[in-house]
Amino acid sequence: MLPRYENRAQLALGLVVGLLLLANLFTLALVALAPSERTAQAPVLFTVFIVTAVVSLPSIILLPRWLLRPYRQLVNEAERVPVKNNSGGKRRDEAEFVLETFQSVVAQMQAQQRELEALGLQARVRADSAEQFSERIIASVPSGLLAFDARGRATIANAPARALLEINGEPNEQTAQTLLSKIPALLEMIDNCLSTGALYRREVIAAATADNRVRRLGVTIAPIESDSEGNSRGALCLLTDITEVMQLREQVALKRSLESLGEMSAGLAHEFKNALATLHGYAQLLLKLESNEGAHSAATALLHEVRNLTEMVTSFLNFARPQQLDFADVSLAELVNECALELEPFFREHRAQFKTEGQFGTVRADERMLRQALLNLLRNAAEAIDDSEGDRSVKVRGKLERTSAKDEWIVIEIEDSGSGISEEDAGRIFIPFYTTKAKGHGVGLALAHRVITEHGGTLTATNAQPNGGALFIAKLPA
Repeated sequence: MLPRYENRAQLALGLVVGLLLLANLFTLALVALAPSERTAQAPVLFTVFIVTAVVSLPSIILLPRWLLRPYRQLVNEAERVPVKNNSGGKRRDEAEFVLETFQSVVAQMQAQQRELEALGLQARVRADSAEQFSERIIASVPSGLLAFDARGRATIANAPARALLEINGEPNEQTAQTLLSKIPALLEMIDNCLSTGALYRREVIAAATADNRVRRLGVTIAPIESDSEGNSRGALCLLTDITEVMQLREQVALKRSLESLGEMSAGLAHEFKNALATLHGYAQLLLKLESNEGAHSAATALLHEVRNLTEMVTSFLNFARPQQLDFADVSLAELVNECALELEPFFREHRAQFKTEGQFGTVRADERMLRQALLNLLRNAAEAIDDSEGDRSVKVRGKLERTSAKDEWIVIEIEDSGSGISEEDAGRIFIPFYTTKAKGHGVGLALAHRVITEHGGTLTATNAQPNGGALFIAKLPA
């Protein structure tokens, strides 16, 4: 392989020296090959030889310096490299020194490369370990955990969050608008947090489920790593199902208010009932004594109203008076069928079809009180169907629900095909004497609610979707 010249002057000088040397060789060759003519040409040849030698001598002296200049620079650079001397005190030439230096530098670079690779591997292992640890923490959080980036794309959704929001599979960077389209209240809070950095603590929202139930969620939303300008880089959302807690809280509050109402009004109701008995007696006496047709009609109307008031007071006393429950094993399937048979004329009068589906288990309950509660709920369902409704039906569904490893519930759902429950009535339908019907005293649902709660269960009311009829859900311990 020919040497590579980086400097053109070195190349030109080398060519000149080479040509001069060739000229000297040529002159000597002529002298050697033509001895007979040596005398005649001697002055000329001698002159050429002298001139060539004079011109070539500086070039010969300078040429090694020019040619060895890069090599000297390499030696100087090698001397400045802090490498270990492995010569053992022996004298080395420059070529050996440069070679050893080069080998030492290469060895150091290889060692550093191996060290960098080891550090990189350790960093990757630590990163993987930290990521796995974070994933385990997220998976072990009992509440729902959602995280969104600044663009509103979901980056984290643990299993409880997917269950609460009924998300199938991983979110795969779906937007909040896609994931939360059915929960506008939660979507609005997420958008506000991303755009303004707003913080939400212990908010309560309602979310409809696929099986037409309303779930109440406790929500806490916080911005992630706001920048210097106050813009959020993401949002973290914590979700907790507080449906049962809210129901129990409402039931406890209602039970306390009803207990207070019962204690205060029980004595008054007894006195009122005594007065009604007196009015009833006088009304009957007037019917016997009065022969006047107008007076007789008035006495008849008075007697009818007295009987209605007596029934209402009796119902109220039955509601307010503490009941002693007689627990026994009760087959809910048989009890529902017996209630349907008892109410068959009532359903026929209201042109309503009675349907049952699902499985009903056995519970420990007071059969008489539980029967009364179911009768009240079924009557209410039939009465809630307007005359204009085409589909006139009352459906009773039974199922077993497990909320934890130890808690099992038998759920009875009673759904009608009426117009449903208005928002205004939803919070008051279990209050005694509150009714939206032209007939009735507003005690049936309150009594049913009290019976279910005294059995350790819950009774809630909502609207069935998509039909819109009322849906009463009774849960009893299995």
